[in-house]
Amino acid sequence: MADDYVYRTAITRLEVSDEQRALLEGTISEWKRGCQIATDLAWNCCRAKSDVQSLAYDTLREETGLGSQHAVLATHHAAQAITGCVERRSRGEKTSKPRFTAPTVKYDSRTLTLFDDETVSLSTTEARIRCPLALPEDDGYQWQFLDSERWEVTESTLTADGDDYFLHLGFRRPKSNDQPNTAEDGTVLGVDLGVENIAVTSTARFFSGRELHHTLSEFEETRAGLQRTGTRSAHRTLEQASGRQLRTVRDEMHRVSKGIVTEAVRYECDRIVFEDLTHIRKRTDDAWGHRWAYRKLYQFVEYKAERHGIAVEQVDPADTSKRCGECGFVSDANRPTRERFECRACETGANADYNAAKNIGLRYVRRGQQSSRRTGDGQLALKSGTVTPNSGFTAYPDGFEAEFTDKRRCGTRPPTPSDPA
Repeated sequence: MADDYVYRTAITRLEVSDEQRALLEGTISEWKRGCQIATDLAWNCCRAKSDVQSLAYDTLREETGLGSQHAVLATHHAAQAITGCVERRSRGEKTSKPRFTAPTVKYDSRTLTLFDDETVSLSTTEARIRCPLALPEDDGYQWQFLDSERWEVTESTLTADGDDYFLHLGFRRPKSNDQPNTAEDGTVLGVDLGVENIAVTSTARFFSGRELHHTLSEFEETRAGLQRTGTRSAHRTLEQASGRQLRTVRDEMHRVSKGIVTEAVRYECDRIVFEDLTHIRKRTDDAWGHRWAYRKLYQFVEYKAERHGIAVEQVDPADTSKRCGECGFVSDANRPTRERFECRACETGANADYNAAKNIGLRYVRRGQQSSRRTGDGQLALKSGTVTPNSGFTAYPDGFEAEFTDKRRCGTRPPTPSDPA
């Protein structure tokens, strides 16, 4: 089952000759045609992969140059596209029959083979070709999959970008049942996701989201308008715009994920904790692009953190934006604005996203206290020290000055003028 595996994607450019480029161009052209034929045949009658394959496979073999396995993959891709339309229609969105214009083609373990000499063999409509992978000389993230026997190649995507070809290599490995339970007495980094800030950590590192929000908002408007138009030209324009925008978002998510993991390593954290992403729809006004970006960010953090032995978890985000990270008081009135948190009970003031990041991390720490398998000595990483619900704040030994909101014991009253500084 899919849930029994962990999936990752590693993107690398291919080094291709003019002859190989021509074969790949022809394969992409036939792939798009095959997907369209399968969709046209199945649009009004079926959407399950097995049903679309039974209906369209023979036609694809007769009318296109696709090999047997690529014909199967094309019917499956068509089924996925039809299913996506049905699901969007069930949410009240206007949809029309998919048009396949993107310069891509799917591969699997039968049509793609990786070799130890850093080359890849790919099936085309005429013959298999073998191309070198243009891998980075330094410690690029691709090596953790290519050099490990734990990961196996699964469904991958070849994409043309001008004269360049990029292979989005899919990898999977079985989920581990013996993952180290380092957070029993370990350190947790809390991460809040938002719009004004893409992410904010409990160590007070902010990743601005203004530029990303602008990009995604423009994309959402363009996407909605083109979907309403519904013409073939509109679909083609949508595919082109989607590719550009999503590449921009993906690059930004790589940058932010690298920063989050760097923060976790710097503060010697054993866990990075996010809010449960199933709740993200309400937070982002049901914007598809934002939800996709946050899922990508989580995936990127997951595989980057794994290289450092850091696990990534999710917690229920209920009330984390309204709860005071100092005294625990929960109220809608604690959020006078989107950016500002002001507790009505203890009068603590803080950036709202930073307060939420601390609450997300503390929720995981408290969960550890309530588990019979844990000692309850987990701690939350802050900018200048750590905090636990029972023991309060402990400054780092290097003498960094703690912020006011980090000094007090979590869950106690605010200090009075007679309290020690």
